[in-house]
Amino acid sequence: MKMRPKKMAATFMISPSTLRNYEANGLIPPAERSANGYRFYSDLHAAYLACIQTLAPAFGMEVTTEVLHYLQLDKTHNALWAIREKEIVLYDDKKRLERLIEDIRLQAIENISPYAKERFTINEVSELTKITKSTIRYWEKAGYVAADRDPENHYRCYDGGHLQKMRLIQVLQNSVYSEETVKYKQSIAATEHGDLQSIMKLAENIRTYLDKRIESQMCGISRLYKLIQLIKSPI
Repeated sequence: MKMRPKKMAATFMISPSTLRNYEANGLIPPAERSANGYRFYSDLHAAYLACIQTLAPAFGMEVTTEVLHYLQLDKTHNALWAIREKEIVLYDDKKRLERLIEDIRLQAIENISPYAKERFTINEVSELTKITKSTIRYWEKAGYVAADRDPENHYRCYDGGHLQKMRLIQVLQNSVYSEETVKYKQSIAATEHGDLQSIMKLAENIRTYLDKRIESQMCGISRLYKLIQLIKSPI
């Protein structure tokens, strides 16, 4: 199959300028040329474009670009390891979320708090959650978590509900930017840190979101494998 730029772009519902940008940035191989100098694209280009459209929503454009650059450098295993690294990150986020859901359940239903103290400094929060202090301050500035203030020294202080919200935001930090993740962060920001029932509902919704993400990743990996097989196949 050979297609002129306009038809190939229309096939994948992108603009010709986007197609040119993909080529200029090395996401797809250079266009072939006909005898009279016209550019055209082949089945291999179509496979690259299909890969972009499934990998980018699942892994992000930065990782997609890295992977496709590796393929064109004949570094297939580098591409596969780059993908596997992101799969592991998603798995770790899922485990982190499940621990959070269990902690919320124990606190809300059995009144068993996972935290020994009632109040925590920002240093203690950072140590417990493995979230940097600069990130915690940024989240406060962004409105995700509003710290209390110690009445004596006016230092930031936090309770268990604050930590649950932070841990919930932490789960989303590695997600590909989308309207859905923005809405989840806005919902977390709007939820009172003492409202464990609402925090639990958000956590369960985010668990469903992570389930959809792994399906999306599997779809992208499948398309990537097809591209690799096409690249390896004899001409």
